[in-house]
Amino acid sequence: MPPERLAAGAAVHATVRNHLSAAIGKTATRNRAEALREARHQGWL
Repeated sequence: MPPERLAAGAAVHATVRNHLSAAIGKTATRNRAEALREARHQGWL
């Protein structure tokens, strides 16, 4: 795989990780499953 594709994949991975971390923090939950459950409960999804 070309190095630029590897770098792009790493950037996407980091972005997803950061967004999940922010969602977990904003919902005051401990993990992704709880954050998803809370978001659904609140009607955000």
